[in-house]
Amino acid sequence: MDKDQQIDLLQGLIERARRAGADSADGVFIESRSMSVAQRLGKPEAVERSEEQDVGFRVFVGKRQSVVSTTDTKAGNLVELVDRVIAMARVAPEDQYAGLAEPGEIAQSIPEFDMFDSTEPPAERLIERAATAEEAALGVKGVTNSEGGEAGWSASRVTLTASNGFTGSYQRSSHSVSAVVLAGEGQGMERDYDYSATVYESDLEDAAVIGKSAGQRAVRRLNPRRPRSATVPVVYDPRVSRSLIGHLAGGLNGSSIARGTSFLKDAMHSAIFSQGIEILDDPHRARGLRTKPFDAEGIATMRRAIIDDGHVRSWFLDLATSRQLGQATTGHATRSPGGVPGPSPTNLFLSPGEASPSELMADIQSGLYVTELMGMSVDMVTGDYSRGAGGFWIQNGEITYPVSDVTIAGNLKDMFAALTPANDLVLRYGTDAPTVRVDGMTVAGPGN
Repeated sequence: MDKDQQIDLLQGLIERARRAGADSADGVFIESRSMSVAQRLGKPEAVERSEEQDVGFRVFVGKRQSVVSTTDTKAGNLVELVDRVIAMARVAPEDQYAGLAEPGEIAQSIPEFDMFDSTEPPAERLIERAATAEEAALGVKGVTNSEGGEAGWSASRVTLTASNGFTGSYQRSSHSVSAVVLAGEGQGMERDYDYSATVYESDLEDAAVIGKSAGQRAVRRLNPRRPRSATVPVVYDPRVSRSLIGHLAGGLNGSSIARGTSFLKDAMHSAIFSQGIEILDDPHRARGLRTKPFDAEGIATMRRAIIDDGHVRSWFLDLATSRQLGQATTGHATRSPGGVPGPSPTNLFLSPGEASPSELMADIQSGLYVTELMGMSVDMVTGDYSRGAGGFWIQNGEITYPVSDVTIAGNLKDMFAALTPANDLVLRYGTDAPTVRVDGMTVAGPGN
């Protein structure tokens, strides 16, 4: 179904809903195609392809709303869908903050961004890519087993239409390759991985490079030790430093702010990072994994400084949370076909600092370089932070022996205030950060 057919379908649902008594309505049509392959120990394990069409439809009767979704786009089913969603709305509880955007709030134009690669790779190319990644990983001396190499591709179109006059559509794509392997023998085995995911196939890292990196990472972790408990600087590798930015986004999420359940509920305009720290959300970034021209409520997206010079400058808001907080929406609404919108970041990243990772560690007499985090014991109400970790011990400014089965703990407010970024930012995940150093954390381990 092409874009125009999707728009016609959604507008037909809206017209029927209005005739049946709905005050307003909106609908989203998500069409997606994907293919993935997996190989383990030189043998194909899976070749999967999916093609899906999901329709989500929301109606408002006064301040009452309801949502239904379906994958069956036949005319008869859609008629029943409209009748069902209106019946549900009539008995739903009232929500004073629910409602579509006013006509003056919606995006007046839909800019085009570089976010869609029309290339659809054949299954044979994905199979070769997965095989190359695994073979390169197994070729690293010390690697003894494999959990497999994988490669994938996906493409989707999102179309949104609402009774307030908004209609918009965009496409996005992704390509990926990964490898997961084990090194060592018996109880001394260690596991690690590497992967690459990009919008364009041409930007994807070479599969052999990904596989070799995965193997080297696994071997490097062999024969880990457990250090004594201490309060030391902790340096986060970019693979895990981005999780700290994710916790920040959770703390600044409008839903949590409105409920009063965030440790950052009173932080607007306050300095929670050191001077010069900047964290940006950029939904317009070319070839960004979360780039989009409008949000799930038809609001124009824009680049925003979430943290500027260490100060909180913006929450992540959709229409409902912005109304509850007496603010303007920030255009961060997302939704699944079967759910109501909720706020979420787009391409979020911590701007790089000036020091290299080695310079960041140069004065650390004893500390931990974290490459893996496990478990999730983060209290978003208080900011208390405790997670299992693995990585390497830092001694006299140098990365030395591998470390496993330790716990790192602190409070996110203190951690943010003590955070220093390195200069090695690479935009590759959607939420990104360079290497970062956080002083004064507790590292707990059973070592003597």
